[in-house]
Amino acid sequence: MTNEERQGFGDAGEIFSKPVKAGKRTYFFDVKATKGNDFYLTITESKKRFGDDGRFHYEKHKLFLYKEDFDKFADGLMEAINFIKNRNGNIAEANHGAFQENHQEVSSDVSFEDLGNH
Repeated sequence: MTNEERQGFGDAGEIFSKPVKAGKRTYFFDVKATKGNDFYLTITESKKRFGDDGRFHYEKHKLFLYKEDFDKFADGLMEAINFIKNRNGNIAEANHGAFQENHQEVSSDVSFEDLGNH
């Protein structure tokens, strides 16, 4: 186990942490363990925000990703990234084509009950 992997070991189940600074945001990729010693990933977006009084706080959004979903998540993420890269910022083209393609795909796979859970 490397030093980076040891960082936080035993601390609330955290096994590995990789912070990625990106402009005004920092993303944290944290591998944690359940009580049953099963690994999962949390992805946290942290943004520094300033209040009206000039004091700052961190606004955080967290996503939990379990290993049984890794492949589907990675496939969806790469498809979305490739879509953006291949459209070169042409929003009109992207909106028209993608809406029609995704609308047909989503409408056949998702029920109205499913939409309420998002």
